[in-house]
Amino acid sequence: MIRTVLVDDEELARSRLKSLLKVYDDIEIVGEAADGEQAMEKIAELKPDLVFLDIQMPGCSGTEVAQALGSPEPRIIFCTAYDQYALEAFELSALDYLLKPVTRSRLSKAIERVRQTGSAQEARSADILAAKAHSYPARILARRAGRYRVIPQHEVYYFAFEEGLTRVHTVDQDFLMDLTITDLENRLNPRVFFRISRAAVINLNHVHEVSPLPGGYAWVTLRNKARLEVSRRRLRELMDKLGQ
Repeated sequence: MIRTVLVDDEELARSRLKSLLKVYDDIEIVGEAADGEQAMEKIAELKPDLVFLDIQMPGCSGTEVAQALGSPEPRIIFCTAYDQYALEAFELSALDYLLKPVTRSRLSKAIERVRQTGSAQEARSADILAAKAHSYPARILARRAGRYRVIPQHEVYYFAFEEGLTRVHTVDQDFLMDLTITDLENRLNPRVFFRISRAAVINLNHVHEVSPLPGGYAWVTLRNKARLEVSRRRLRELMDKLGQ
């Protein structure tokens, strides 16, 4: 079965798509979402194989949702009333791009394309991977007390591996994440975020001061008063980035 999530801020559009998908025995609709933030929560919770994703929605757009998805990534089919987002959609490794109102024949072709791809990774070509390598998430999905929170990138002060868990720290709160520090380093914009040690990645825009220590180490103090150690081998690169 192809576990599927429908994302659209219009209930009527979701109902119509559900009706069209009923004829496909291998499509199982496991969840729905009415906006971008709900979509990221549902996808993180349900880990579907396929997502039908609207683009213009309250909160964050469908393309921002696609940018923020972690591994394993579901296959994405964008469904929208606007054709001007097609190029951006395919740069995000979308499997297909359907214009509303979705017709039965066009949907059938999209489903066949889904069946022919074993996974999102197999569906990507080298040029799409290269394009996506330069696309970074504008939001971070994290959780606290059983609820998911979508955190804009600029609100993140640092990520840290603490007591066996990865935490994202904002100005005065912290949240849990499923990604490792290495995963984050590979996903985040290197012009904004920098890994200062094996256990921490900081937002360069929130650095207040750097205090060198004997032996080539240093303390970095952020604007929320957090104080973190910078490893010896990363100090020079940190200073170079701050100087830029």
